[in-house]
Amino acid sequence: MPAKAKPKKNLSAMKRARQAVKRNLRNKDVRSAIKTNVKKVESAVASGNKEDAGKALLEAVKALNKAASKGIIHRNTASRSISRLTRKVNALPPHPPAAEDLSAAGVA
Repeated sequence: MPAKAKPKKNLSAMKRARQAVKRNLRNKDVRSAIKTNVKKVESAVASGNKEDAGKALLEAVKALNKAASKGIIHRNTASRSISRLTRKVNALPPHPPAAEDLSAAGVA
């Protein structure tokens, strides 16, 4: 972690320093939320639940696009993450039919 910058002397520099601290905290919170959403998608994919993975993917895409539009992450980074998550979710097989559906279809 870099050393703390020495106190600023002019008013505009002091204001920019205050703004930088606020932005840093806000951006850190958004990046943390993105990571949480991505982990939810990956855990749903690992469990093999396509429905939950799809719902989690929508939330993750929304968070990634919002962060990219605000400049918190680069738009290509967001696009790459969305693409990778979507491929993982789409690779899941469709959910298997329930046992009652099989008996109604005449499958033992």
